[in-house]
Amino acid sequence: MVRFVVRRLFFMALTFLVISLVTFFLMKAAPGSFLAMNVGVNGASFGADQYQVSPQVMQAIIRHYHLNQPWYFQWWGFVQGFITLHMGTSFEYPTTPTMTLIRQTFPVSLSLGLISVAVGLSVAIPFGIIAAVRTDTWVDSAAMLAAMTGTAIPSYVIAVFLILLFGVWFHIFPILGYQGPQYYVLPVLSLSIPMIGASSRYLRNSLIENLHSEYVIAIYARGGSLRQAIFGNALRNSLLPLITTVGPQLAALMMGTVFIEEMFGLPGMGHIFVNAAGRRDYPLIMDSALLYAVVIMLMNFLVDIVYGVLDPRIRKSGRMG
Repeated sequence: MVRFVVRRLFFMALTFLVISLVTFFLMKAAPGSFLAMNVGVNGASFGADQYQVSPQVMQAIIRHYHLNQPWYFQWWGFVQGFITLHMGTSFEYPTTPTMTLIRQTFPVSLSLGLISVAVGLSVAIPFGIIAAVRTDTWVDSAAMLAAMTGTAIPSYVIAVFLILLFGVWFHIFPILGYQGPQYYVLPVLSLSIPMIGASSRYLRNSLIENLHSEYVIAIYARGGSLRQAIFGNALRNSLLPLITTVGPQLAALMMGTVFIEEMFGLPGMGHIFVNAAGRRDYPLIMDSALLYAVVIMLMNFLVDIVYGVLDPRIRKSGRMG
């Protein structure tokens, strides 16, 4: 286990550096810059919300953000600032550290992702079990039809339907803002419904395969019931393929919910990342992208650990990833 953890941490650090380099070069390759798009010189006007500064102030801004330094100096400055949690300030909010912006918005995306995954799994697991037990019956067909429908419809389309149904027509839940738990109901449903469809199908197929395996047949031979076969061994083994999808899904829900956050007015990470990309706010782009990468890698790392907990054979072999 220790050898696995050390090896995985090494590859996580290497992956982090590669992602930071790729993000940096793609960010720099994008046409335009924050200064060119948002800062005018000597009264030149290119937009209604553009700042007007003198050439001297423009040069001071360039020096302050090290934009006149070589690329490797700029890149390492972003990486070092992220690792040490001294990220500096963004271009658009020069008086607010990017760490403060992330601290204000990341909990919103984190709670939204965690609650959506919890709701999705709490519904998907019973659905998958029922469909597997009642395979090739109308119950199985109905459950899989509902699952495929939920998977095929994008979350933002589901959000529109939920807004119309529960917010506009029946006025059951609020549809805009962030003032209490009731404001999370519709966003969580919008994100969890597609996950319910995908996860229930994974579990159904895996459970059907395990119910026809030799160890389950041995349980029946000893006089065991279907309930004992499912909850004694088959379900635990069937959860392994499902866990593979949960980690990346959780990370995606935490960081990639920009449409849902925009539609329901939630101030999350997705919202500030899109704004930063559109405004060419380099510090905020780098810090958001690196945080996203770290979350993805940590989720995959935790998935491997859970694999070892659920399957002793993997833990003893020492090859969990």
